[in-house]
Amino acid sequence: MCGGERNQKLNFYRNKYPLLCQLQSLPVQCEMRILIRWCINALALLAVAYLYSGVRVEGIVAALIAALVLGLVNAIIRPVLMLLTLPVTLLTMGLFIFIINAFLFWFVAEVVRGFAVTGFWAALIGSLMYSVITLIVNAIITDKKR
Repeated sequence: MCGGERNQKLNFYRNKYPLLCQLQSLPVQCEMRILIRWCINALALLAVAYLYSGVRVEGIVAALIAALVLGLVNAIIRPVLMLLTLPVTLLTMGLFIFIINAFLFWFVAEVVRGFAVTGFWAALIGSLMYSVITLIVNAIITDKKR
């Protein structure tokens, strides 16, 4: 099949089934979005380490690994902890969530080599800074795409 005939058939299918073409490109878009957010989270960790002396990151590789582990911990362990500590969270009107975030931030710092937190209060301040930085950067990037 010549290049012209092939392009003509592709255009025919694109015009006839536009939703199918969009769905086929969806996995690539999702993968890119995940990689972009992973890099943003790693840069946010580097920014926290630069701005606050209680958090230390020894390089971009350590930041990437820490961002990956932090994302996995927040996706797997955090919901379980939120459910188990629901009564305490309700009694403190949601403030206990900050303690959970600090504990998980500190836990990741203990697990990942090259990422360190000096103590619990440093983990609390670092997790707050990390959350604010990622929230702002993600909001800026999301608005630019629309």
